[in-house]
Amino acid sequence: MEACHSPQQSNITSYRATTVAIISLETFAGMWINAFLVCVLCIAWVKKKTLNSNEKILLLLGCSRFWHLCISWVYSFLSIIYPSYLYVRPTCTFLLSIQNFCYCSNLWFSACLFVFYCIKIANFRNSCFVYLKVKIDRIVPWLLLGSVLFSVAIGSSLYNIIDKAQCNNHNSTGQGHFSKVCGKMDDVFFHIYFIYGFGFVTSFTAVIFSALLLLFSLWRHKRKMQTNSRNNLSMDAHIRAMKSILSFLVMYSINFVFLTSTVIPSTQEENSLVFLVYIFLYGFPGVHSLILIFSNPKLKKTLIRILSHVNCKVCMR
Repeated sequence: MEACHSPQQSNITSYRATTVAIISLETFAGMWINAFLVCVLCIAWVKKKTLNSNEKILLLLGCSRFWHLCISWVYSFLSIIYPSYLYVRPTCTFLLSIQNFCYCSNLWFSACLFVFYCIKIANFRNSCFVYLKVKIDRIVPWLLLGSVLFSVAIGSSLYNIIDKAQCNNHNSTGQGHFSKVCGKMDDVFFHIYFIYGFGFVTSFTAVIFSALLLLFSLWRHKRKMQTNSRNNLSMDAHIRAMKSILSFLVMYSINFVFLTSTVIPSTQEENSLVFLVYIFLYGFPGVHSLILIFSNPKLKKTLIRILSHVNCKVCMR
């Protein structure tokens, strides 16, 4: 007897195949970009025996994004191609916890980068801000340590919640108490959403607050230059900086909205909107890291030299 495949099943299969192909392409491109960022900074660390505050943040940001993309790709691949593997108790819990740790640290390292740029570039006469400006290089390691500890706390909390939920779910369904399972799962989802929301909102608030302060400082300085009839080069530099910060802010805001939408149950369905959400979420770590590379003269020079060397090798063949 020949197997019959309905049009709906073939559409689902093609949708999943397309999703895996595009996500894999974005993931490996993003991993390569962040691996380049990490390797260049590690080589500089070995040569100079030290890193400045900006390089420390970029190094940890690149590491967290590399591992986040790697773990997220494994989880997505299993959930789309081999979903049965995720029903094995330790696999799903472990992958989700590591994924959440990496992504939470990614968000907080991004927030640290925005805070660092704000304090380093913005000019305010407030005594507290002046103190932070003077001490920022000593504060950055503590900010990074706090980000890691906060991410570990969220990852371990989610691990315990999901692990207990799976144990209770298995025991209760084995005894036939389905009403109790539904009530327990509602409590579990509430705790997960609360932890997710707290981690996302706090880091996003830090980014928004830092970006707005920096934009206000640059705008005020631009007005002063206009009144004093300063040269156009300085004016253009400030306008470019404001446009760059605005683009970062827009990208980060879209990423936050899409990321928040992934915890809503309705986004687990397979449709074109969900497809676009995940395409953006997998593309953002690589694109943003690439922008950071091109905004750093040393990293940009190294990347162009490597690409030109690779291009010469290809042309010689």
